[in-house]
Amino acid sequence: MATITFLGTGTSQGVPFIGCSCRVCTSTDSRDKRLRTAIWVQSETTSVVIDTGPDFRYQMLRAQVPTLNSVVYTHGHKDHVAGLDDVRAYNYWQNSAIDLYADAFTEEVLRREFRYAFSDTPYPGIPVLNIIPLDGQPFKIGDIPFVPIKVMHYKLPIYGYRIGDFTYITDANYIAPEELEKIKGSRTLVLNALRHEPHISHFSFSEAVALAKEIGAEQTFLTHASHQLGLHEELEQELPEGIHMAYDGLVVETRY
Repeated sequence: MATITFLGTGTSQGVPFIGCSCRVCTSTDSRDKRLRTAIWVQSETTSVVIDTGPDFRYQMLRAQVPTLNSVVYTHGHKDHVAGLDDVRAYNYWQNSAIDLYADAFTEEVLRREFRYAFSDTPYPGIPVLNIIPLDGQPFKIGDIPFVPIKVMHYKLPIYGYRIGDFTYITDANYIAPEELEKIKGSRTLVLNALRHEPHISHFSFSEAVALAKEIGAEQTFLTHASHQLGLHEELEQELPEGIHMAYDGLVVETRY
């Protein structure tokens, strides 16, 4: 069994959106304050984060994450990788490298954006990283099993992950039938739902709800929400039974 904490549930700009005075961005409901999307998966022996966005440092402090064994990446876009430098705190305390699980596209981004961390003559104090290439095959980190699920983020293939009876999909706008089969039977499902209007690379609110109904998980949580989607409280009232809005700090469990 593992515990999963939602470190962030917002889109690439986060919520509130800088300079915006809409009722979502000025809401006093803590559930309407959304850092960039990421989760923390923790068992008794293993600690893994999926994605290190720009809010990574604050997310680790807020969730009080004491150790970190590995980072698993969905893809290489800035809102999912930009905070990687701050893993060096865990290098210091644990005196070990941090394993990064990434596909070829994401690895190229990491090596380019954090070139200094992969230098042949590393400067003292920089992150100590070990990239483990993903090839779409299931893998384990400690006692936690991961089944990669290939989804499409417009024209970019990226990964979601099934961990026991929990499936995590973000930044998708299409999932092929053979990949949907990997999701079926999940007790808890997470899907991205950016806004009400259609988007070129993300599921809309109605698209995510329709897919959630098709998959039929016991409970579904919608994440990667923008300020355009609306107030958390009002969205909860619109959603069918068993489907909810995720929020920063939400905790669920998975069995495997």
